[in-house]
Amino acid sequence: MNNILLIETATPFCSVALSRDGVTEQVRQISETNAHARVITIFIDEVLKACNLQPADLSAVAVSMGPGSYTGLRIGVSAAKGLCYPLELPLIAISTLQAMAWGMAQKARQENRLPDNVIYCPLIDARRMEVYTARYNARMEQLVEVQAVVIDEDSLQQWPTESNLVFAGDGMAKAKPILQQLPRAIFVDDFTPSATYMAGLAQRKFENNDFENLAYCEPFYLKEFKAAAPNVKGLR
Repeated sequence: MNNILLIETATPFCSVALSRDGVTEQVRQISETNAHARVITIFIDEVLKACNLQPADLSAVAVSMGPGSYTGLRIGVSAAKGLCYPLELPLIAISTLQAMAWGMAQKARQENRLPDNVIYCPLIDARRMEVYTARYNARMEQLVEVQAVVIDEDSLQQWPTESNLVFAGDGMAKAKPILQQLPRAIFVDDFTPSATYMAGLAQRKFENNDFENLAYCEPFYLKEFKAAAPNVKGLR
């Protein structure tokens, strides 16, 4: 039996889950934004105890690798490496956007919102009118590379019109007024990224021995981090 710890901190919401053979057994998550550093170790301890496991009983640790919040990604990857190094556990990297697409497909099936020819388009809020996005078909195959896209009237031509496009994520709020002009746009308004959506992807990578090099593995930021200038008199 494979016990895989799943960590999702790439978005404003933090969640930790434990999957056994690809099926989520326990999950802890919080809707409070930017609470990652405060709750991550607590959630890890809680899901392990709920499954009657010790850290040494884990088969691997999977972590959402981005794109997403710079600070959130650092917290998640640091927590994952902190378990993998001393316990000599394999580290599994999961695309944040692909895990979101997986969850969007699950939610769409539950709500019977599965028209033919579907493309899942997760949206993660970036700065200003930008979103991080990619596109996935029903088999979770990536159709276009992960990219930062400016959402405006001119960007509408970038989206295919012959397919049903399913949008979800925290970038949808600012993108929906523009994207709803697409003829086959479908919006999942109450979608929240979760570690539970990583279970199937992590299991697949575990079975294929698709692991990361702990020494060189870094989050996928997509864009370089830029710290804001301090707004303090005398420091400019």
